[in-house]
Amino acid sequence: MKDFVAIDFETANGRRCSVCSVGMIIVRDGEIVDRFYSLIKPTPNYYSYWTTEIHGLTQADTDSAPTFPEVWAQVQERIKGLPLVAHNKPFDETCLKAVFAEYGMEYPEYEFYCTLAASRRTLDLPSHQLHIVAKACGFTLMNHHNALEDAEACAAIALKIL
Repeated sequence: MKDFVAIDFETANGRRCSVCSVGMIIVRDGEIVDRFYSLIKPTPNYYSYWTTEIHGLTQADTDSAPTFPEVWAQVQERIKGLPLVAHNKPFDETCLKAVFAEYGMEYPEYEFYCTLAASRRTLDLPSHQLHIVAKACGFTLMNHHNALEDAEACAAIALKIL
């Protein structure tokens, strides 16, 4: 796969629509051509202890952040026509669909691929967690659960095994 968008969401709480950050790496002809990161004011706007423990974001970080529709307006044309790739597609795809539904936005039926599933099929590793698969594909993940860095790790994996 040479043309795609690696995408990663972090959520504020247990609801999939509560996206609080997004990272995207746009790849064309096998090269990274664009990066995008934004905090997002989640809906509902509260953070669980556990999600903050994972990614470090709090309500104070996103209270003045743009809403999802404002963020998506910045990227929708950049990613138009490209498939999306995530490490653990079921999570990121359901987050995207949930937040589109939360705001009454028409979901464009993005084509989605999963580097987690691909790594399980192609790599003999003790674990298929993002940082382990990324390392096996030559990418060192320094700031796990930062949406942009996780998206970049996913792109590195996709370029090797998809």
